[in-house]
Amino acid sequence: MPTCLSSVYDRDSQTTWVSKLTKSYYQDDQQAKFMHLQAEVDSLLQQLENLKHQRLADANQKD
Repeated sequence: MPTCLSSVYDRDSQTTWVSKLTKSYYQDDQQAKFMHLQAEVDSLLQQLENLKHQRLADANQKD
């Protein structure tokens, strides 16, 4: 079943692209807030991937 979530590796390249794109458009305080939120999103995506792998491993152990 395909999902809409990208992998962490895809997210890293997206993060780099967005960072370059937004540097000239936001003031420093806004840029800092944006980067903080972006780091939180990256952390949550990593947690989701870890849970996914853990659930797959648990399912494979039951089989």
